[in-house]
Amino acid sequence: MRSLSRWGFTAAMVGLMGSALAHAQEPAAPAFGPGEQAQYRVKYLGLTAGTATVTVGAPMTQWGQSVWPIVALAKSDDMVGIYPIKSRYVSYWDAATQRVTGSDLHSEENRKRRRQRIQLTADHKGAKVVKQKESDPPRETNHELPDGTLDMTGAAFALRTQDLTVGTTYTYPVFTGSRHFTLTATVERRETLTTPMGPRDTFRVRVHTEFGGNLESKRDLVAHFTADARHVPVRMEADFALGAMVVEMTDYKPGRAVAVARADKGD
Repeated sequence: MRSLSRWGFTAAMVGLMGSALAHAQEPAAPAFGPGEQAQYRVKYLGLTAGTATVTVGAPMTQWGQSVWPIVALAKSDDMVGIYPIKSRYVSYWDAATQRVTGSDLHSEENRKRRRQRIQLTADHKGAKVVKQKESDPPRETNHELPDGTLDMTGAAFALRTQDLTVGTTYTYPVFTGSRHFTLTATVERRETLTTPMGPRDTFRVRVHTEFGGNLESKRDLVAHFTADARHVPVRMEADFALGAMVVEMTDYKPGRAVAVARADKGD
């Protein structure tokens, strides 16, 4: 198993499940808050390949804005016969606007380190990307993006704030640091799912992405979110060019409710 994108993507995908709506109503109860933590088991080609943890951190200031860091940690299992992989992905979530301000990715694969930082512009219509491989100088690029663009984690958490309704499709513009596309998530049905934590009442959501290379999907991703107000992702199935992957929740701790003054996300 190789590549920055694979485990960086896994770290972001465990939270999976346009822009955020400019004047969306707040849910009756917050979907998530600081202190929330979810643990996942990652299976690759039917074998347990590693673990991942997603934590909503305490409020902090990043690039002059108050944000909640959403930290996704992924680690390969040393027993599966692949070289060690560790990935730390931090998405900076602005709870007031329901947008992200940027992200940091640190990946160590076969003892080689890579970094990527994405900083969105103040108007959310562009991004500065800095990439660096170990021992190489950093490379900086600038990108024009649709208004309200999110990363994968931001799209997942934005989706969690919605009042999920069977038959409804939600769209989000997503930027990975090298390409952007429109993610669509369609709520197909409500069903009881057997999980490592017991049966859960869930929404089955079909997610269409446009990744390329080894992450090109043979079919749409399928994710299950709990049918309660938190809409916690408990399972994700994907069939990539590199092979089938399943991410399933093994433990969950809710965060604390935090009152947030929702800002107008107009221009």
